[in-house]
Amino acid sequence: MATQSIPYENATQPIGTTTPVRGKAGKGAIYVILTIVGIVWIIPILWSIDTAFKPESETTTIPVSWIPTHFSLQAFAEVFQAGDLPRWYFNSIVTTVLITVLVVLLSSMAAFAFSRIEFRGRGIVFWIILAGIMVPAPILIIPLFTEMQTFGLIDNYWAIILPQLASPVAVFIFKQFFDGLPPELEESARMDGASPWSIYWRIWMPLSRPAIAAVAVFIFVAAWNNFVWPFIAVTSTWNMTLPVGLATVQTSYGVHYAQIMASAILGGLPTLLAFLFFQRQIVQGFAGSGLKD
Repeated sequence: MATQSIPYENATQPIGTTTPVRGKAGKGAIYVILTIVGIVWIIPILWSIDTAFKPESETTTIPVSWIPTHFSLQAFAEVFQAGDLPRWYFNSIVTTVLITVLVVLLSSMAAFAFSRIEFRGRGIVFWIILAGIMVPAPILIIPLFTEMQTFGLIDNYWAIILPQLASPVAVFIFKQFFDGLPPELEESARMDGASPWSIYWRIWMPLSRPAIAAVAVFIFVAAWNNFVWPFIAVTSTWNMTLPVGLATVQTSYGVHYAQIMASAILGGLPTLLAFLFFQRQIVQGFAGSGLKD
Protein backbone atom coordinates (compact mmCIF):
# COMPACT_ATOMS: atom_id res chain seq x y z
CA MET A 1 0.00 0.00 0.00
CA ALA A 2 1.34 3.43 -0.92
CA THR A 3 2.14 5.84 1.87
CA GLN A 4 1.63 9.59 1.68
CA SER A 5 4.73 11.62 2.40
CA ILE A 6 4.62 14.65 4.69
CA PRO A 7 6.28 17.83 3.39
CA TYR A 8 9.54 18.58 5.17
CA GLU A 9 8.55 22.08 6.26
CA ASN A 10 5.53 20.74 8.15
CA ALA A 11 7.21 17.65 9.57
CA THR A 12 8.97 19.49 12.38
CA GLN A 13 5.89 21.54 13.43
CA PRO A 14 3.57 19.95 16.04
CA ILE A 15 0.10 19.08 14.80
CA GLY A 16 -2.53 21.68 15.75
CA THR A 17 -0.13 24.60 16.14
CA THR A 18 0.41 27.64 13.92
CA THR A 19 3.19 30.13 13.70
CA PRO A 20 2.16 33.30 15.60
CA VAL A 21 3.24 35.60 12.81
CA ARG A 22 0.02 37.54 12.69
CA GLY A 23 0.04 38.08 16.46
CA LYS A 24 3.56 39.45 16.41
CA ALA A 25 2.76 41.70 13.46
CA GLY A 26 -0.33 43.05 15.23
CA LYS A 27 1.60 43.81 18.41
CA GLY A 28 4.33 45.46 16.40
CA ALA A 29 1.80 47.67 14.63
CA ILE A 30 0.26 48.65 17.97
CA TYR A 31 3.67 49.56 19.38
CA VAL A 32 4.45 51.67 16.31
CA ILE A 33 1.12 53.52 16.55
CA LEU A 34 1.53 54.12 20.29
CA THR A 35 5.07 55.38 19.73
CA ILE A 36 3.91 57.83 17.08
CA VAL A 37 1.06 59.06 19.29
CA GLY A 38 3.45 59.43 22.22
CA ILE A 39 5.90 61.46 20.15
CA VAL A 40 3.13 63.71 18.85
CA TRP A 41 1.86 64.22 22.41
CA ILE A 42 5.24 64.94 24.02
CA ILE A 43 6.69 67.29 21.38
CA PRO A 44 4.60 70.33 22.50
CA ILE A 45 5.57 69.67 26.12
CA LEU A 46 9.25 69.51 25.25
CA TRP A 47 8.90 72.65 23.15
CA SER A 48 7.30 74.57 26.03
CA ILE A 49 10.07 73.48 28.40
CA ASP A 50 12.72 74.43 25.85
CA THR A 51 11.11 77.85 25.29
CA ALA A 52 10.81 78.55 29.02
CA PHE A 53 14.56 78.13 29.49
CA LYS A 54 15.48 80.32 26.52
CA PRO A 55 16.33 84.01 26.66
CA GLU A 56 13.34 86.02 25.41
CA SER A 57 15.31 87.24 22.40
CA GLU A 58 15.71 83.66 21.10
CA THR A 59 12.07 82.61 21.29
CA THR A 60 11.14 84.29 17.99
CA THR A 61 14.34 83.78 16.01
CA ILE A 62 14.20 82.22 12.54
CA PRO A 63 15.22 79.53 11.82
CA VAL A 64 13.83 77.92 14.93
CA SER A 65 16.38 76.21 17.14
CA TRP A 66 15.69 73.60 19.81
CA ILE A 67 18.98 74.20 21.62
CA PRO A 68 19.41 77.72 23.06
CA THR A 69 22.77 79.45 23.09
CA HIS A 70 22.59 79.37 26.88
CA PHE A 71 19.94 78.28 29.36
CA SER A 72 18.28 81.10 31.27
CA LEU A 73 16.01 81.25 34.33
CA GLN A 74 15.05 84.84 33.59
CA ALA A 75 11.50 83.92 32.53
CA PHE A 76 10.82 82.12 35.82
CA ALA A 77 12.28 85.01 37.83
CA GLU A 78 10.08 87.52 36.03
CA VAL A 79 6.98 85.39 36.61
CA PHE A 80 7.68 85.35 40.36
CA GLN A 81 8.28 89.09 40.37
CA ALA A 82 5.14 89.94 38.40
CA GLY A 83 2.71 88.05 40.65
CA ASP A 84 2.27 86.65 44.13
CA LEU A 85 2.96 83.03 43.20
CA PRO A 86 3.60 81.70 46.74
CA ARG A 87 0.18 82.95 47.84
CA TRP A 88 -1.51 81.60 44.72
CA TYR A 89 0.15 78.23 45.22
CA PHE A 90 -1.07 78.22 48.82
CA ASN A 91 -4.64 79.05 47.77
CA SER A 92 -4.64 76.32 45.12
CA ILE A 93 -3.22 73.73 47.50
CA VAL A 94 -5.73 74.50 50.26
CA THR A 95 -8.80 74.55 48.00
CA THR A 96 -7.72 71.56 45.89
CA VAL A 97 -6.90 69.36 48.89
CA LEU A 98 -10.18 70.21 50.62
CA ILE A 99 -12.16 69.57 47.43
CA THR A 100 -10.41 66.24 46.89
CA VAL A 101 -10.89 65.02 50.46
CA LEU A 102 -14.53 66.10 50.67
CA VAL A 103 -15.43 64.66 47.26
CA VAL A 104 -13.87 61.30 48.15
CA LEU A 105 -15.68 61.23 51.49
CA LEU A 106 -19.11 62.39 50.31
CA SER A 107 -19.08 60.38 47.06
CA SER A 108 -18.02 57.17 48.78
CA MET A 109 -20.72 57.60 51.43
CA ALA A 110 -23.37 58.14 48.76
CA ALA A 111 -22.06 55.17 46.76
CA PHE A 112 -22.16 52.94 49.85
CA ALA A 113 -25.80 53.87 50.40
CA PHE A 114 -26.70 53.13 46.77
CA SER A 115 -24.74 49.86 46.80
CA ARG A 116 -25.52 48.35 50.22
CA ILE A 117 -28.55 50.03 51.75
CA GLU A 118 -32.07 49.23 50.57
CA PHE A 119 -34.42 52.22 50.46
CA ARG A 120 -37.38 53.26 48.36
CA GLY A 121 -36.47 55.02 45.12
CA ARG A 122 -32.81 54.06 45.29
CA GLY A 123 -32.53 53.36 41.57
CA ILE A 124 -34.34 56.54 40.55
CA VAL A 125 -32.18 58.73 42.78
CA PHE A 126 -29.02 57.09 41.48
CA TRP A 127 -29.99 57.70 37.86
CA ILE A 128 -30.86 61.32 38.67
CA ILE A 129 -27.35 61.75 40.06
CA LEU A 130 -25.82 60.16 36.97
CA ALA A 131 -27.88 62.51 34.82
CA GLY A 132 -25.79 65.31 36.28
CA ILE A 133 -22.93 64.13 34.08
CA MET A 134 -24.82 65.36 31.04
CA VAL A 135 -25.37 68.88 32.41
CA PRO A 136 -22.81 71.31 30.91
CA ALA A 137 -20.90 73.22 33.56
CA PRO A 138 -21.38 76.69 31.98
CA ILE A 139 -25.15 76.39 32.47
CA LEU A 140 -24.66 76.30 36.25
CA ILE A 141 -22.39 79.35 36.53
CA ILE A 142 -25.12 81.97 37.00
CA PRO A 143 -27.23 79.93 39.49
CA LEU A 144 -24.12 79.01 41.50
CA PHE A 145 -22.88 82.59 41.58
CA THR A 146 -26.30 83.82 42.72
CA GLU A 147 -26.36 81.16 45.42
CA MET A 148 -22.86 81.99 46.69
CA GLN A 149 -23.66 85.70 46.65
CA THR A 150 -26.87 85.13 48.63
CA PHE A 151 -24.96 83.31 51.35
CA GLY A 152 -22.19 85.94 51.37
CA LEU A 153 -19.49 83.49 50.28
CA ILE A 154 -18.07 85.38 47.30
CA ASP A 155 -14.31 86.00 47.37
CA ASN A 156 -13.32 83.30 49.87
CA TYR A 157 -12.28 79.67 49.85
CA TRP A 158 -15.80 78.29 50.33
CA ALA A 159 -16.99 80.02 47.18
CA ILE A 160 -14.40 77.96 45.28
CA ILE A 161 -14.86 74.71 47.18
CA LEU A 162 -18.60 74.16 47.67
CA PRO A 163 -19.76 74.18 44.01
CA GLN A 164 -17.10 71.60 43.12
CA LEU A 165 -18.13 69.00 45.71
CA ALA A 166 -20.87 67.42 43.58
CA SER A 167 -19.24 64.73 41.44
CA PRO A 168 -21.59 62.18 39.80
CA VAL A 169 -18.61 60.45 38.17
CA ALA A 170 -16.99 59.82 41.56
CA VAL A 171 -20.24 58.38 42.92
CA PHE A 172 -20.48 56.04 39.93
CA ILE A 173 -16.89 54.83 40.27
CA PHE A 174 -17.27 54.12 43.99
CA LYS A 175 -20.60 52.35 43.51
CA GLN A 176 -19.21 50.10 40.81
CA PHE A 177 -16.27 49.24 43.06
CA PHE A 178 -18.50 48.58 46.08
CA ASP A 179 -20.76 46.35 43.99
CA GLY A 180 -17.75 44.14 43.23
CA LEU A 181 -16.79 43.58 46.87
CA PRO A 182 -17.83 40.24 48.39
CA PRO A 183 -21.10 40.59 50.37
CA GLU A 184 -19.91 37.92 52.82
CA LEU A 185 -17.71 40.53 54.50
CA GLU A 186 -20.71 42.72 55.21
CA GLU A 187 -22.78 39.80 56.43
CA SER A 188 -20.05 38.70 58.82
CA ALA A 189 -19.67 42.22 60.16
CA ARG A 190 -23.42 42.55 60.72
CA MET A 191 -23.44 39.26 62.64
CA ASP A 192 -20.75 40.73 64.88
CA GLY A 193 -22.94 43.75 65.57
CA ALA A 194 -21.26 46.28 63.28
CA SER A 195 -23.30 49.30 62.26
CA PRO A 196 -23.52 50.49 58.63
CA TRP A 197 -21.07 53.30 59.45
CA SER A 198 -18.57 50.81 60.91
CA ILE A 199 -18.89 48.59 57.83
CA TYR A 200 -18.34 51.57 55.55
CA TRP A 201 -15.42 53.10 57.44
CA ARG A 202 -13.58 50.02 58.76
CA ILE A 203 -14.16 47.50 55.96
CA TRP A 204 -15.28 49.09 52.70
CA MET A 205 -12.95 52.11 52.68
CA PRO A 206 -9.72 50.16 53.43
CA LEU A 207 -10.62 47.72 50.65
CA SER A 208 -11.33 50.59 48.23
CA ARG A 209 -7.88 52.14 48.16
CA PRO A 210 -7.50 51.73 44.36
CA ALA A 211 -10.82 53.49 43.74
CA ILE A 212 -9.98 56.17 46.29
CA ALA A 213 -6.64 56.83 44.60
CA ALA A 214 -8.18 57.00 41.13
CA VAL A 215 -10.96 59.37 42.17
CA ALA A 216 -8.62 61.50 44.27
CA VAL A 217 -6.11 62.00 41.47
CA PHE A 218 -8.69 62.98 38.86
CA ILE A 219 -10.56 65.28 41.25
CA PHE A 220 -7.25 66.85 42.26
CA VAL A 221 -6.30 67.51 38.64
CA ALA A 222 -9.74 68.92 37.76
CA ALA A 223 -9.83 71.19 40.82
CA TRP A 224 -6.25 72.36 40.34
CA ASN A 225 -6.79 73.25 36.68
CA ASN A 226 -10.23 74.79 37.17
CA PHE A 227 -10.10 78.35 35.88
CA VAL A 228 -13.61 79.56 35.03
CA TRP A 229 -15.31 79.16 38.39
CA PRO A 230 -12.47 80.51 40.61
CA PHE A 231 -12.12 83.41 38.17
CA ILE A 232 -15.80 84.28 38.71
CA ALA A 233 -16.05 83.49 42.44
CA VAL A 234 -12.89 85.37 43.52
CA THR A 235 -12.48 89.12 43.10
CA SER A 236 -9.32 89.92 45.06
CA THR A 237 -5.77 89.09 44.03
CA TRP A 238 -5.05 87.74 47.53
CA ASN A 239 -7.59 84.88 47.17
CA MET A 240 -6.80 83.91 43.57
CA THR A 241 -5.85 80.36 42.72
CA LEU A 242 -2.77 79.65 40.62
CA PRO A 243 -4.48 79.34 37.19
CA VAL A 244 -6.38 82.60 37.72
CA GLY A 245 -3.33 84.42 39.04
CA LEU A 246 -1.11 83.24 36.20
CA ALA A 247 -3.74 84.33 33.68
CA THR A 248 -3.78 87.84 35.12
CA VAL A 249 0.01 88.00 35.02
CA GLN A 250 0.20 86.70 31.46
CA THR A 251 -2.01 89.52 30.21
CA SER A 252 0.88 91.90 30.89
CA TYR A 253 3.39 89.81 28.96
CA GLY A 254 2.13 90.49 25.46
CA VAL A 255 4.14 88.15 23.25
CA HIS A 256 6.77 87.22 25.83
CA TYR A 257 6.70 83.53 25.02
CA ALA A 258 9.36 82.45 27.49
CA GLN A 259 7.41 83.88 30.42
CA ILE A 260 4.15 82.37 29.20
CA MET A 261 5.74 78.93 28.92
CA ALA A 262 7.34 79.33 32.34
CA SER A 263 3.90 80.10 33.79
CA ALA A 264 2.44 77.02 32.10
CA ILE A 265 5.17 74.81 33.55
CA LEU A 266 4.70 76.21 37.06
CA GLY A 267 0.96 75.68 36.82
CA GLY A 268 1.06 72.14 35.40
CA LEU A 269 3.91 70.70 37.48
CA PRO A 270 1.78 69.57 40.48
CA THR A 271 -0.70 67.67 38.28
CA LEU A 272 2.14 65.98 36.41
CA LEU A 273 3.68 64.85 39.70
CA ALA A 274 0.29 63.54 40.85
CA PHE A 275 -0.01 61.35 37.74
CA LEU A 276 3.58 60.10 38.03
CA PHE A 277 3.21 59.07 41.67
CA PHE A 278 -0.29 57.54 41.45
CA GLN A 279 -0.52 56.13 37.92
CA ARG A 280 -0.63 52.54 39.20
CA GLN A 281 -3.50 53.34 41.56
CA ILE A 282 -5.36 55.05 38.72
CA VAL A 283 -5.16 51.94 36.54
CA GLN A 284 -6.16 49.66 39.41
CA GLY A 285 -9.06 51.91 40.35
CA PHE A 286 -10.57 51.91 36.87
CA ALA A 287 -9.90 48.20 36.44
CA GLY A 288 -11.90 47.47 39.58
CA SER A 289 -14.66 50.01 39.04
CA GLY A 290 -16.30 48.37 36.04
CA LEU A 291 -15.01 50.93 33.53
CA LYS A 292 -12.77 48.52 31.67
CA ASP A 293 -13.83 46.93 28.41
